Amino acid sequence: MSASDNTEPLILAIDNGTQSIRALLFDARGELVGRHKIEIEPWFSDAPGWAEQEPELFWAEIGRASRALWDEGHDPSRVAAVAVTTQRGTQICLDADGRPLRPAILWTDRRRVDIDELPKMPLHWRLLIGLTARGKALANMRENAECNWLAVNEPETWRKTAAFVGLSGFLNHRLTGRLADSVGSQVGYIPFDYRGRRWAGPKSWRWPALSIRREQLPELVQPGEQLGELTASAAEHLGLGAGVPVMAAGADKACDLVGAGVTDRHAACISFGTRSTVSVHSARYFEAKPPMPAFPAARHGYFMVESAVPRGFWMVSWFKEQFGLAERQRAEAAGVTAESLLDELVADVPPGSLGLMLQPYWGNDIDSGPEAKGSIIGFGDVHTRAHLYRALLEGVAYELRHGAERIERRSSRRLQVLRACGGGARSDTVMQITADIFDCPVERPHTVETSGLGAAVLAAYGLGWYPSVRVAINEMTRVGHRIEPDADNHAVYEKLYRRVYQRLYKRLAPLYRDIREITGYPD
Repeated sequence: MSASDNTEPLILAIDNGTQSIRALLFDARGELVGRHKIEIEPWFSDAPGWAEQEPELFWAEIGRASRALWDEGHDPSRVAAVAVTTQRGTQICLDADGRPLRPAILWTDRRRVDIDELPKMPLHWRLLIGLTARGKALANMRENAECNWLAVNEPETWRKTAAFVGLSGFLNHRLTGRLADSVGSQVGYIPFDYRGRRWAGPKSWRWPALSIRREQLPELVQPGEQLGELTASAAEHLGLGAGVPVMAAGADKACDLVGAGVTDRHAACISFGTRSTVSVHSARYFEAKPPMPAFPAARHGYFMVESAVPRGFWMVSWFKEQFGLAERQRAEAAGVTAESLLDELVADVPPGSLGLMLQPYWGNDIDSGPEAKGSIIGFGDVHTRAHLYRALLEGVAYELRHGAERIERRSSRRLQVLRACGGGARSDTVMQITADIFDCPVERPHTVETSGLGAAVLAAYGLGWYPSVRVAINEMTRVGHRIEPDADNHAVYEKLYRRVYQRLYKRLAPLYRDIREITGYPD
């Protein structure tokens, strides 16, 4: 962390992720001055496929994380603005007084509603959508929409729902007392016009497809604009003074692109987070894989086009929990991270993990059907935990490359550099594997807290510290470390990717369907 002038103003960025909450202090140069992280239980599940969390937990922990900064010696009077970035697609029901009516439904939740229990859409919409070959996508949206599930299964709760907001909307409402949220945070099964970056018009097909009423949705504010000011109670909760401006930022992945300094059309952001993604900024709307939309970027006027591995680096946590007891114990004794010891574990494993191949469909994936399961093939008696862990890292990188190639084809661009962020970006091993599989340089920004930095960049622009978001990005972001691909390693990976990985799902899909039919899992 930087030794900053102890009188200059700072920005408090609150980053509410899936597995942790971070309170981050940035100065006008984008230096991380203070950081406090609190691990949280990602979710609880009362039924197979469900993923929920209490909204009050999020609110309590951002207060605790913020106050910890002041306990560590940072001066709260230097905070010039607050900006919030959060996990996407997590939905919360609020009553007329802004109180949560039930647990939040997280983005990892896989519950579905029986479409036959929903009101039929008007005939003209059904006919028109059928003619455009988007009927399957419409059915998928209606089945997966949290609002539709609530309307059918918890009608009394839905009747009392005065506001239906994402996690960022909930936190911004708590901070300012205003039901408002950033355009750059709108991702999910909601009546949002992704091409127009606004709520759907009154005649849109999205309204009859979903159970949401317009009055349940927050007011939208452009990234970098002021949402409001801290109320007295919110200021006390954070340990700040009342009236501090709260600036609109964007969802975590949208802020990652900004904080990673991605402004060139030949650069992409690769996020090694719970949900791992490869994404680009685009002034033109296009979809990496229709009908998955391009999402609103945290840069006003831009779209964020991405391809994702839904359980990407969540799998590192999974491996650590299931197979990494020795590393967890050693890490606790030595005061280091278990992930750093896992990197040492794979140091002597050659590229390709001696033929062990992993396809990371531990969660529903954009390229897979609902029957998809993860796979590991190529086991032999030479393989150890180390080979399995390296195969996991390679499998996530293969899938991210597959998504990047799709973006390149649809945008007629050639990606020449990757900016890495998220927890996995701290690992030189992860970055080298990624560089070798992509055959592309991978750069680590000067801080891996890119989502928080992206929120701070937008706040700095909103405060008038810089004349544009682009100038703010140029002044507040920079490369910290660059890793070049190894030609010999890439030659191995290229053959495995082309001749094995790209053929895996098509070959295994019939077996996945049989597994689902016989066992009922996944439902």
